Amino acid sequence: MKKLSFLAALLSLTCLCAHAETIKMKDGTLVSGSIISQTEYTLNLTTSYGTVTLNQREIEQILPDKHRIILKGGSQLVGVITDLDEFNLKLQTDDGTSVNIDMPQIVSVEPYDYDRGENAQKEFVEQTRERQETQKAQAAAQENKPAAVEVAGGLTFDSDINQVFGTQKATIENGRVKTNFDQVSSPAAARPMTDEEAFIKGVKTGAVSQQEVAAAAKEDLSAKKKSNETKKVTPKKTEKDFNKYFAIQAGAMPLSLKLDNSGRAGYSEGDVYDVGGTSIAVAGKFLWRIAGTNLWAGPALSIANIANNSFEDKDPNVVAHPESYPDPKVTTSGQIITLGAAVNYYLNPKDKFAFYLTAQGAYQILKLNYRGELLGTTINDNSFAGSAGVGVETWVDDVMIGLEVRQVFAPRSGELKDSASSNTLIQAQLSWKF
Repeated sequence: MKKLSFLAALLSLTCLCAHAETIKMKDGTLVSGSIISQTEYTLNLTTSYGTVTLNQREIEQILPDKHRIILKGGSQLVGVITDLDEFNLKLQTDDGTSVNIDMPQIVSVEPYDYDRGENAQKEFVEQTRERQETQKAQAAAQENKPAAVEVAGGLTFDSDINQVFGTQKATIENGRVKTNFDQVSSPAAARPMTDEEAFIKGVKTGAVSQQEVAAAAKEDLSAKKKSNETKKVTPKKTEKDFNKYFAIQAGAMPLSLKLDNSGRAGYSEGDVYDVGGTSIAVAGKFLWRIAGTNLWAGPALSIANIANNSFEDKDPNVVAHPESYPDPKVTTSGQIITLGAAVNYYLNPKDKFAFYLTAQGAYQILKLNYRGELLGTTINDNSFAGSAGVGVETWVDDVMIGLEVRQVFAPRSGELKDSASSNTLIQAQLSWKF
């Protein structure tokens, strides 16, 4: 038990005394010490040979504290101690394995030295400190030294930069940064501005820090970038740049459609019924510009419905059985399909609201479904049709919205010969030019 207490005390003392960080530099040098402060640019480390400031950009890795565990029989284990009590010690090795070691098996616990050489470490610290002292002396010799800005870690922002990079101060004369190159190459130094001249022109005089110079350069670069982006903006296309046109239309057409039913049994001369009504129509057209002019032409397709209607069913077979058909009705409905070619001629294509003349020539297919109580049939009336009208469009972002009104001419024949040959079609439209 005395031995266990001794080992535990020894290990605790060793861990406390040996608690130090090992810094691996990018050139392979290993430096051991206690980190007292660090910033974004530097790290202050107290070593056995004095305090040294390291450049964060030259640091490759801060190595973890490791210990060498010497066991009875002469075997050794190296790793990070993760747990410790009176009876055992837990060690995590480099390959990630966690090992439990009984305290009676431990001969000694030593800090792992990462195989570093003391002479090499001493030489690195002394050279680094000597270089930094020289840089501090040069910085202190500068005239009109500006006040440093205090940052975390006990250093100053300017001193951090100077220690790491050895930067020099710049001055501004007549509203521009003056560098050492200017002083060497210019045959005659420019006359410094007076305070009154600087106040009137809105510029600074005297010494400025490297950070102020960098900020001014960054603003200038940002302004140039914005200027270049402005120059690269794609110019908006004009009306002449478009050669294709596609439109989707939807609207209504009051359809005058008369059915002469006098040829059917039970009906007499003059039995003509209105089977039209308001027809809902949808359409689409795809046009191409003709030879760079204001004239566009291409195919068009339209589909419209024939509204539901009804009238009295006078079929003798229905009338003779009133008990079965107390309210006999004939119902009608149908479709109109129009396929052809369309043209648009724009009167003022460059204006906000562009007006155009439009016309279509097409083949029209009409199907009327006739459904009586006993008799059912389909009435077909196909013919060539034409239309003419006007439209207006305006741009909304990348699309156009508009309104088109056309007079549709379609002669009817057969049982629909009494129908009007002309109907007005009104449609709203969404269109694209590309």
